[in-house]
Amino acid sequence: MTRVINGMLIALTVAALLGCATSPKEGPLVSIRIGSPFKEGHILVDAAAKFKEIIEQETGGRIKVTLQVGTESEEVINDKNSKGEIEMQSNGHRALEIFAPKYFFFNAPYVMKDLEHFMRVWNGKLGDKAREEVEKNGNVKYLGIVYRGLRQTTANKPLVTPDDVKGLKLRLPTVKTWIAVWKEIGADPVPIPLTELYASLKDGRAEASEGDLSQISSFKLQEVQSHLIITNHLVQTGGMMINKAFFDKLSKADQKLIVEASKKACDWATDKLKKSESSIMDTLKQSMKVVIPNAEAFRAKGKPAVEQLFKTEWPVTTWAEVLAQ
Repeated sequence: MTRVINGMLIALTVAALLGCATSPKEGPLVSIRIGSPFKEGHILVDAAAKFKEIIEQETGGRIKVTLQVGTESEEVINDKNSKGEIEMQSNGHRALEIFAPKYFFFNAPYVMKDLEHFMRVWNGKLGDKAREEVEKNGNVKYLGIVYRGLRQTTANKPLVTPDDVKGLKLRLPTVKTWIAVWKEIGADPVPIPLTELYASLKDGRAEASEGDLSQISSFKLQEVQSHLIITNHLVQTGGMMINKAFFDKLSKADQKLIVEASKKACDWATDKLKKSESSIMDTLKQSMKVVIPNAEAFRAKGKPAVEQLFKTEWPVTTWAEVLAQ
């Protein structure tokens, strides 16, 4: 009898404690604006939309998310996020470039072998240090990584060897390390913001571009470029990030909700991209000629620039150390 009574008391106590637990739908109202330079249809916008879906569903709309996409550059969005003018960004690695430049090798041509290699390094000591620098210097906290695919090249002619790139006006983001590598290969880089990508190819300011398949497709570059060259020159990822000051002011419960929702959204988007790469390629093939270049010749041509960048721009490690992980 005593055991039965004790058991009932324990059950009642547990029930009472559960009843006192705060529901995700209870608490202060929270508004989050997520900026992205990409257009609808890009995987980083998909990731932001999935985060919105998850967090609003789990909180019953108590945490409200608004997407601001496709109208401002990577640079502007990162700056706004750092200043707290928007709460989150689903963006490329502008934060890493500006706030932890010695670790920008994570997002540079020819450095990483594949996504698995990238994630091993990112989740190791070098990645830990990179995220610490971004938080300290930029007031921006990484919540997750989204795989965007391998970066390829587009042009209005076939590019088979580095000789075919010589003097080519290649649109690049305003990233000096990328510009250095492509100059070494022989291109004539034209730094143009992402928001002007399509227009620059249409009006002739640039003759070629490079980007992941999702970018090429979502910006409809097949309308202004005839060839897709499979250079596989960069393992492209993006980040879901939050203003650290904003994050730190949230309750521990809301912080946990946001971290978990971000992870789910990033994992979902990465899985979606992996599954959709072949279908995006099939769609592009309908209006672009696919060229398989001498990728090793491109890599070899760019190698001196990459090695020099590790000495001058990324001295926290060596290319050999990164490749060994």
